[in-house]
Amino acid sequence: MNDVIFEAVITTLSGDGQPHVAPFGVRYRGAQVVLMPFKPSTTLDHLRATGHAVLNLTTDTRVFAAAVCARWLDGRPGAAPALRPAQAITGVRLADALAHSELRLVDDDDHAERPTLAFERVLDATHAPFPGFNRAQAAVVEGAVLVSRLQMLAPEKIDAEFAYLQIAIDKTAGEVEREAWGWLQQAVQRQREGAAR
Repeated sequence: MNDVIFEAVITTLSGDGQPHVAPFGVRYRGAQVVLMPFKPSTTLDHLRATGHAVLNLTTDTRVFAAAVCARWLDGRPGAAPALRPAQAITGVRLADALAHSELRLVDDDDHAERPTLAFERVLDATHAPFPGFNRAQAAVVEGAVLVSRLQMLAPEKIDAEFAYLQIAIDKTAGEVEREAWGWLQQAVQRQREGAAR
């Protein structure tokens, strides 16, 4: 398996049709897409209930930030991303995705902490050209990863990483990236206030 991890957004439906949006590191094994969710996980529950997912590629970093900040902030910051029905599976995709792949589960290698799930691509669709990431977009994605691990990392490490990432935000961020970055900073502050109680 390729150990390179690509950051994407996975959309799933629960057994009763409730959508869930989650940033996810994905791996590619030939034509297959491999996900390794931690337990417990809403995404994992949905994948096992339906056997389907949609991999979305987007440069709108607010999607990454909103999903990881929901735990720390009261509800999702900003509006939830617009969704559209998938074409070949029962599922949903990001309405503004640059591209998406509709996936069907073909292998579930269970593990106590982090199972490995392999998917075949049922449909691939491109909706808009990928212009590339600017440094601020990459900083927001990395900041979202840090926020997803606030309870696992020392505050000093979070502060040092955020200070370094702030350089890219200051130099290259547009309005979208600044909004997403603000949500991440609020989430860190809220987590610390909660820990101090």
